[in-house]
Amino acid sequence: MRIFKFGGASVKDAPSVKNVASVLKKVGYEDVLIIVSAMGKTTNALEAVVETYQNKPEQLKTVIQELEAFHLDIVEDLLGENKAPLVEKVRGLIQELLTFFEYNKSPNYSFVYDQAVSFGELLSTTIIVDYLVSIGLPATWLDARQCIKTDNYYRDANLDWETTQSKIKALVNGAKLIVSQGFIGSDSNNFTTTLGREGSDYSAAIFGYALGAESVTIWKDVPGVLNGDPRHFENTVLLNQISYREAIELAFYGASVIHPKTLQPLQRKEIPLYVRSFIAPEGKGTAVSKGQTLDPYVPCFIIKKDQVLLKLSSLDFSFIVEDNISDIFALLSRFQMRVELIQNSAISFSVVVNNKYNRLEELLVELRAKYKVTVTEDVNLFTVRHFDQAAKEKVRSYGEKILLEQRTRETLQVVLAN
Repeated sequence: MRIFKFGGASVKDAPSVKNVASVLKKVGYEDVLIIVSAMGKTTNALEAVVETYQNKPEQLKTVIQELEAFHLDIVEDLLGENKAPLVEKVRGLIQELLTFFEYNKSPNYSFVYDQAVSFGELLSTTIIVDYLVSIGLPATWLDARQCIKTDNYYRDANLDWETTQSKIKALVNGAKLIVSQGFIGSDSNNFTTTLGREGSDYSAAIFGYALGAESVTIWKDVPGVLNGDPRHFENTVLLNQISYREAIELAFYGASVIHPKTLQPLQRKEIPLYVRSFIAPEGKGTAVSKGQTLDPYVPCFIIKKDQVLLKLSSLDFSFIVEDNISDIFALLSRFQMRVELIQNSAISFSVVVNNKYNRLEELLVELRAKYKVTVTEDVNLFTVRHFDQAAKEKVRSYGEKILLEQRTRETLQVVLAN
């Protein structure tokens, strides 16, 4: 079996959905399991729905109706006069969403987030399956929540590998073309969980690992993995081949094409990962597999925007030692701060964090009780793998002030004021 993953950009509207069908016809759709993300910017729209529920509940129905209209327009464009059964399914899902908000009693924002935002994938896969069937492709819908079992760490759930594998093997039957959702799973109480933003790639890897797939292919709007995001870096180069280890390093530092959790399960079974273009599916794209580190061997550029740089020193000018560092990391974990870079000296400790959960102010209250803290928000963290002198100069040109710089033999990291 082959696993294909189509992200939001590849199913953003009716022509895009038709293109997915075209890609399947060109590359073959027998013994294929497709993982699909929410359509276009639907995840963002559903995040806005959650914010409206929390802060302006009187406007909730209006924003959900906008979401419904967006999907029904796509249904109309895809199926025309034969749309009625699919319209009913879409409206049924929208009603489920409204019902959840009506009866929810949980004050846990992350729980509410997962129950609501997951409807993006449920809507997209429902629409795509019905369209594929309407044009003669034998598609079958599979609820990923019955397969992907996790703990209840909502918004970034941890996988129960043993249960998940047994569920996937039991539920993925002999159907030739299966469509399921990326990003979502469920906990032991069958409440919906999510795997973190961009978690659909991880979903594809989970299914690939559990099924011992021939390959996993991520279909993108780029020709493959480039040595930098073309939205931020000029003259990018297509990487034909990346080793598993190098791809894991790139993902760890934040390369946006491949989700950090995606590669490890594939490496364990040596399942090749391909990144190919849904715009030009005849292209070979990038292969992530056993082999040479990089082909071609060039510097690779990564940027993480909107980070926070914290510089800590002791209030009494004493050394920052193991006990202090342990205490700092415990606080970072408690307030859900992802650590992107650390640097310490005898009397100071610097850390770049991602304030994903907007808990910076809570953290600072705790830190300032024990340390002198300097905070610089909205900084950019640049990482260059396999850097050379030209790469160093290129990165430094992106900002006027270098706040922190760190390098190893293979990797250069620079924090620049925005």
